[in-house]
Amino acid sequence: MHSKRFDPPLNKSFSKSHRVNKSNASFSKSHGITKTRHESRRRLTTSMSQHFDATLSPDSTLTPSIVTLVIGRDQRIFAAHEDVLSASPWFQQALSNQYMDPQVGKRIHLPDDEPEIFSSVLEYLYKGDYYPRLIHNKRRNSWELEQPDEERGTVESTIYHHSIDGDILRDTVIYCTAEKYGMDELKRVALRKQGLQSGIQCGTILASARYAYANTPDNDSKLRAHYLALIIRSRSTFKRSGTMQLEMFNGGTQLFFDLFVALSNHVDDISGSTS
Repeated sequence: MHSKRFDPPLNKSFSKSHRVNKSNASFSKSHGITKTRHESRRRLTTSMSQHFDATLSPDSTLTPSIVTLVIGRDQRIFAAHEDVLSASPWFQQALSNQYMDPQVGKRIHLPDDEPEIFSSVLEYLYKGDYYPRLIHNKRRNSWELEQPDEERGTVESTIYHHSIDGDILRDTVIYCTAEKYGMDELKRVALRKQGLQSGIQCGTILASARYAYANTPDNDSKLRAHYLALIIRSRSTFKRSGTMQLEMFNGGTQLFFDLFVALSNHVDDISGSTS
């Protein structure tokens, strides 16, 4: 289960009254995620989108207006019903302001998005979740990720992102994309799924945290709080990590001040419980 969330006041760093909570999510240095080549990820993306396209048959309740979406640097082509896309305030605004050419229809270019991520966003818009889905275990009263099916296989927890030329956690990118498109429920789903991940390397955690800070507003603390809690739970590993030392030396992010405040709160909690 994902750790309990806390929401700091708007436009403020994490204060003593908003403490980082412990979680039972595991972290193991010996279970790092293996990095794969960009070409392998492209094949995975193609496979996912082909399966996704095959499962989306037009619904008779939808209007026939189809929008063409050109995604990423490679200009991957997606198609979706305008009614479905309009569930996102961002797309609703973009489509309402767009002139429709009767020859080509409506077309939106999103060169900064990753096709694999956009495929998940589109899948959520149609199905209310994205693969692998969240499954509620009634016996344990907990949330789990569904087991991989034979056709789609296992989806890696990381994705190569062009903007940083490296791997970051997939659910973090989905969360930030949902923030961009005004999809609050998708943000909640992505955050819960990320809380179920384990065995994440220090470098991946820090790169993902940096991306989260760069792509969420200061008053959206949930994803940021997740990373602060994860680093604090794994502090013994991070103390030995040259990656953390280099990251802090380079600086350039609000992450480390928030981490300092959160660690101070953690120490105060321990001191208070032993006094």
